[in-house]
Amino acid sequence: MKRRDLLLGGLATLAGCNILPKVQEPTTLYTLTPKTTFPDGLPSVNWQLVVELPTAAAGIDSSRIALTHNPFTLEYYAKAAWTDQAPGMIQSLLIESFERTGKIVAVGPESAGLRPDYILKTDLREFQANYRNGDPIPTVLVRMTAKLVVMPQRRIVRAITSEKSVKAASPKFEDVLSAFDDAVGHVFREIVVYVLTTPPQPATTAG
Repeated sequence: MKRRDLLLGGLATLAGCNILPKVQEPTTLYTLTPKTTFPDGLPSVNWQLVVELPTAAAGIDSSRIALTHNPFTLEYYAKAAWTDQAPGMIQSLLIESFERTGKIVAVGPESAGLRPDYILKTDLREFQANYRNGDPIPTVLVRMTAKLVVMPQRRIVRAITSEKSVKAASPKFEDVLSAFDDAVGHVFREIVVYVLTTPPQPATTAG
């Protein structure tokens, strides 16, 4: 009992001196939306597609939401994060964007067990809110490259770089998120349309 009393007394003393750590304020998780609107006349394709996990630089390959004040530093919003690492979130949303077209036989990640006719390799180059020249209202920049690889030859048949900048409507974080969503939606639309309009590949002959 004496040992227990000593421990409780010690904890009370620490609490009174504000030495005990405070409970960390919770981080709010955010996500974006897939693209759901596409041009009329988008062709249907009879092939299967695997969308690989995008590659990204270490500063972007994170669940933290990136921002910059100059070209040389990368920072993050406090108490806010994506629901997944940014590449994983982008992969899921891009796959869902392909599905929303209703124009493709099957599309999924590497783990889906598909026997793909094509593999889409992407690189997330820019994915941050830029605060420049003291402007309190940021411009969100999203840039992705995408390479379509035909199987089983593993030959690149199409490549595209899509980039979109969207200035937030206000400094409010909700408006910054809307700018992220608009920029990502533009990039998804360009990539999906470009991939689905791939010309038919010539049949391979046995050697």
